[in-house]
Amino acid sequence: MVTDSLPHGEEKFSAVQQMFDRIAPKYDLMNRLITLGMDQPWRRKGLEVIGVGPGDRLLDVACGTGDIAEMAQARGAEVIGLDFAYEMLRGARERGIPANFVQGDAGRMPLPDASVQAVTCGFALRNFVNLGEVLQEMGRVLTPDGRLMILEVYEPKNPILKAMHAFHFNKVVPFLGALFSDEQAYAYLPRSVAYLPSDPEFFALFDKAGFINVQRKVLLFGAAQMITGIKR
Repeated sequence: MVTDSLPHGEEKFSAVQQMFDRIAPKYDLMNRLITLGMDQPWRRKGLEVIGVGPGDRLLDVACGTGDIAEMAQARGAEVIGLDFAYEMLRGARERGIPANFVQGDAGRMPLPDASVQAVTCGFALRNFVNLGEVLQEMGRVLTPDGRLMILEVYEPKNPILKAMHAFHFNKVVPFLGALFSDEQAYAYLPRSVAYLPSDPEFFALFDKAGFINVQRKVLLFGAAQMITGIKR
């Protein structure tokens, strides 16, 4: 259940946009610390799973500072990176990645229908105001048989691992945020998991958006998840 301490609707959009602008300078460092360095191998594996390569035009939604964009370009794909946070896009451009970085809303993507062969999104679903709308947009811009790969946090089912995960997410992550980046932001991010719907609702959204063969791969004993699918 979403608590009253979390922002809602357009208030959430504005607050999260400002937050990601603030944390952009240390975003990569915090990702490595929070995931114990596993976020990069997960991104590479996700691109491998959906077979990104030459001839693909790939859209990375909520591209941040360009990790997935850089990896996809290195695999031979043409890359578009979309993010609503200007400072994140500045960080991506400063890396010199030969991709087209665009500032925009994932719920109203500035791309034509059926214009990309692959869509990726790394650890951003829980920050969207309307998740169903974003998935619909992902489906709209994909060609038939286009591939989707999403990385997101998850929660272990084992009680011991669940307790360890909760301690890391709710205690260690805010501590690291206060130490290296933005205390307020990294207190919000663990709580933002509350925005993710239950599994039946979650997978129903993919079906409604026109995806088939939707599969979940659990990562790091259930601390994260990789969702893949095909546009119907």
